[in-house]
Amino acid sequence: MIPYSTQSISEADIAEVVRVLRSSHLTQGQEVALFEQSLAEYVGVKHAIAFNSATSALHAAYLAAGLGEGDEIITTPISFVATCNMAVAVGAKPVFCDIRLDGNIDETLIEALITPKTKAIVPVDFAGNPVNMEAIKAIAQRHHLLVIDDASHALGATCKGVKVGASADMSIFSFHAIKPITTGEGGAVVTDRDDYAAALRLIRSHGVVKKQFWNTDMPTLGYNYRLTEFAAALGRSQLARLDTFIARRNEIAAYYDARFSGHKLFDTIKIPESCTSSRHLYPLLLRPELHCPKEDIFAALQERGLGVQVHYKPIYKHSFYVKKFGEQRYHVSEDFYKSELSIPCHQGMSDEDAAYVADTVLEVMEAYKMRGCSL
Repeated sequence: MIPYSTQSISEADIAEVVRVLRSSHLTQGQEVALFEQSLAEYVGVKHAIAFNSATSALHAAYLAAGLGEGDEIITTPISFVATCNMAVAVGAKPVFCDIRLDGNIDETLIEALITPKTKAIVPVDFAGNPVNMEAIKAIAQRHHLLVIDDASHALGATCKGVKVGASADMSIFSFHAIKPITTGEGGAVVTDRDDYAAALRLIRSHGVVKKQFWNTDMPTLGYNYRLTEFAAALGRSQLARLDTFIARRNEIAAYYDARFSGHKLFDTIKIPESCTSSRHLYPLLLRPELHCPKEDIFAALQERGLGVQVHYKPIYKHSFYVKKFGEQRYHVSEDFYKSELSIPCHQGMSDEDAAYVADTVLEVMEAYKMRGCSL
């Protein structure tokens, strides 16, 4: 099975983890700080604060931003549930904004959703394709709102020469196994703001500060969201290869773009010339005539050895959100969910793998073109 995305672990990565496993500190040593410094330098920001998952990083970012009961965030329904779950966890309400057909939030619809309760705009760089951050920041500045970018897919992506993560008030990265780099599980918040960085570090480690000798104080509520030393060592080793990972993913994506150009049964997502995607995902968008047999297409591709997936069921369609916030519908998001199918695209693939994926996709789509949707 060729997975839609996977980690790439080298002997150098393993050696770094073993080195730390043989050291005196498996947690709360120097490796996390070294990883944070490397990450901040790579993105081009003052601070990077590492966490044990992107979900805990999101939770801490919302807390550091002061989000609480009765506040609202404007965000996209096309994301993993963690983007909204952590807002709900602090008492805030996610207000959904429909998307463009590239999977990213439609920034032209944001302003109409702003209310006196709105505190932040939370876009998601879907599949690693950067959102229109310039437009989103301009809206935020006009209305005195924060921008918290869920960039879990997009470490290493750029737009107009600026790395994703360098423009928002806070940006969140994921280091889950299949993300651009991995620490196994892990995440980070990056920011240029000293006050947010200080708050995030407190939240990450129980809210406790050391004073003198054994004396400590807990000025704020915190959690144990710390990353281990060996995970940080893996992350720093991976970070050194990130640009080669992204380059390879983009080579495969360019091959797919050429093979699938002008196809009548599905579309691909075009990346603006001024941007580089991290290509965490390579989504196909099935035309309406293939929406009904989509499950059969999915099964057929998996039977042929392609680990395809769908990203994502709109968050508002999950039963928890229906019960808490009621029935909602967003037309482009609904169409996107019916259409989207992620196919394998990652640095572990050979040219022969990419050719097999493309050949198989074309053969399977052709086999289902006459099925359509019965009325």
